Amino acid sequence: MSRIYADRAEAGRALANALSRHRAAPDTIVLGLPRGGVPVAYEVARALELPLDVLVVRKLGLPQQPELAMGAIASGGALVVNDEVVRYLGGRAEAFEAVRAREQAELERRERAYRGSRPPLEMTGRTAILVDDGLATGATMEAAVRALKSLGAGRVVVAVPVASVEARERIEALADEVVCLATPG
Repeated sequence: MSRIYADRAEAGRALANALSRHRAAPDTIVLGLPRGGVPVAYEVARALELPLDVLVVRKLGLPQQPELAMGAIASGGALVVNDEVVRYLGGRAEAFEAVRAREQAELERRERAYRGSRPPLEMTGRTAILVDDGLATGATMEAAVRALKSLGAGRVVVAVPVASVEARERIEALADEVVCLATPG
């Protein structure tokens, strides 16, 4: 039976409880995916007495169908490409590159908005607890996990209150650990 949370804060407190073994762990950081994941991550970081930061990820939507992701980019330069959707473009590399450049500019703008002048936290060898408010397809989270690995994270723990079965399996294949409180059918 799925648990329904009153809000993201409640979901974050429930996740923190499931992640309690990480409380005050050295070299561990909580990263929220904006926007929905940040309030969840805040509660996790607060309860576990860990630093909090953001990891910005942008979907690369098809020019004529922006909701259909042909890939995603994330802080640190990670790029995830959905080859099947890109094939739909018919090999138009310039269309892909135009979307990627536009989303890269937006990613950088959002990083400045969220982080200000503070540099991103150093990830080399650290454990990253990567938090979002849920996983539908898992594409955004895949980009985030790949970004953290490219930044040298020693371990990536994905924590979400809810995920589809398919998305959870997709992320379990990439992350070192997945903590998911509900996987409705």
